[in-house]
Amino acid sequence: MRTTSVEFQDQFDSLDKHTQWGIDFLERYAKFVKERIEIEQNYAKQLRNLVKKYCPKRSSKDEEPRFTSCIAFFNILNELNDYAGQREVVAEEMAHRVYGELMRYAHDLKTERKMHLQEGRKAQQYLDMCWKQMDNSKKKFERECKEAEKAQQSYERLDNDTNATKADVEKAKQQLNLRTHMADENKNEYAAQLQNFNGEQHKHFYVVIPQIYKQLQEMDERRTIKLSECYRGFADSERKVIPIISKCLEGMILAAKSVDERRDSQMVVDSFKSGFEPPGDFPFEDYSQHIYRTISDGTISASKQESGKMDAKTTVGKAKGKLWLFGKKPKPQSPPLTPTSLFTSSTPNGSQFLTFSIEPVHYCMNEIKTGKPRIPSFRSLKRGWSVKMGPALEDFSHLPPEQRRKKLQQRIDELNRELQKESDQKEALNKMKDVYEKNPQMGDPGSLQPKLAETMNNIDRLRMEIHKNEAWLSEVEGKTGGRGDRRHSSDINHLVTQGRESPEGSYTDDANQEVRGPPQQHGHHNEFDDEFEDDDPLPAIGHCKAIYPFDGHNEGTLAMKEGEVLYIIEEDKGDGWTRARRQNGEEGYVPTSYIDVTLEKNSKGAVTYI
Repeated sequence: MRTTSVEFQDQFDSLDKHTQWGIDFLERYAKFVKERIEIEQNYAKQLRNLVKKYCPKRSSKDEEPRFTSCIAFFNILNELNDYAGQREVVAEEMAHRVYGELMRYAHDLKTERKMHLQEGRKAQQYLDMCWKQMDNSKKKFERECKEAEKAQQSYERLDNDTNATKADVEKAKQQLNLRTHMADENKNEYAAQLQNFNGEQHKHFYVVIPQIYKQLQEMDERRTIKLSECYRGFADSERKVIPIISKCLEGMILAAKSVDERRDSQMVVDSFKSGFEPPGDFPFEDYSQHIYRTISDGTISASKQESGKMDAKTTVGKAKGKLWLFGKKPKPQSPPLTPTSLFTSSTPNGSQFLTFSIEPVHYCMNEIKTGKPRIPSFRSLKRGWSVKMGPALEDFSHLPPEQRRKKLQQRIDELNRELQKESDQKEALNKMKDVYEKNPQMGDPGSLQPKLAETMNNIDRLRMEIHKNEAWLSEVEGKTGGRGDRRHSSDINHLVTQGRESPEGSYTDDANQEVRGPPQQHGHHNEFDDEFEDDDPLPAIGHCKAIYPFDGHNEGTLAMKEGEVLYIIEEDKGDGWTRARRQNGEEGYVPTSYIDVTLEKNSKGAVTYI
């Protein structure tokens, strides 16, 4: 009996060890999932840092990617950033569905296992107690039986002994009856304890312990099922993001397919297109004309001389109109050797000789006397240096014409968008002001006046900026009028090339600015005379009176006081600004809505600008 109990105890300890191993394995897998989550999180973090490192820092619109290869790379970075987000989703799903569930279940499993083991130990302890009680009653019964046997032997010896007194025999008989009675009582108690122990033992081995073992078995099976579910959840966390990851990879492939090498090449061409015309051919300079100097002038006909003059003029006309990159084109060179200056003549005897006309020789001598080094002016050289190294100017005059046109057009578009926003805001404020005036309980109309004034100032400022940039753009496109057409050189006796520089540092292609005059005959010529140009003042076409004061803080505006009278030199062209001039000659733009304009009907020479 005790052997069976010991074997049971050994099996119970084995089950104790097995269930503990199951919980340890569960916690080990939870630790594995935790480390996998950390790997996913670190991977996603490193991917995001990588994307952040190689993404452009767009401090301005000029630095935005334009080439298709760059745009494709940045699209790939965006897809990679989304891919990193999916890795974070995997980590979050594993942490919530697998790791968190495992940790909660492991805690519940430990509590349940402890309860079942305690129940098994209590049942074993109760069975051991019943066995001890039965064993004690058995030993006591055995001891009483031996004492009764001894009392019976003593009684029989005294009863057969003739020398024993009757009192001794009676005493021995009483002792025998006492021991026999006690033996019977211990026998009954032993029988009861034995019956009780047998019942408890049967219950222990057939009811209590199997039930505890069954509970431990169910607990272990649930642990196994939970591990299976976590394995499936571990894989599902990865499988759920596969469609989105596939889309990210497809986006990378589409970005790679979007690369267009021809479009990138065209962007390079558009970015570096200067708008300059290639320089013209240099005319041939014949320094040998003075060698063939002659005094004979009767061999050349007048018609041929005129033809020679026309050829020379045509040569100069062809050389005119070329755009020079860093300054004005050099002055016209001496004409090449032509048939009007050199031809063959026959003598009466049939021999031929070379003859020269007097005019070409005189022209060559004049060129030698009045010639000067053909170098660009100082300001032109400085302007060329600013194109390469100078800082960016407000009118983009440091850029070539084509690039300057693009920049000005972009700025005008941006200013127009800002102007539209300010106009919409002004309209909304006026509507709100009307509502407040009709319903004073909704708000104070005066509270909107500062915002309206600020919006009006912004609109005036933007209109002035647009007007100024449109003037620069018109100058680049060769559409400037008025002042640009009236500019003249202090020395009008030289050729003005088509690539003449404007005072603002830009280049103009207006051929109307070319002035041609006869060549200078004096020997002194200042290279910098054509760099100092004066503008004729515009005539007044009327006058105006300031209705409201205007501060004129912005560049190009003219400050005025209320009631001040100014001259009008340019009308409002629909942008809300009128050009005015004080008596001291100071000019600028003033808001048309701030003045009362009176135009002269017979104003002659009035010039307006676009």
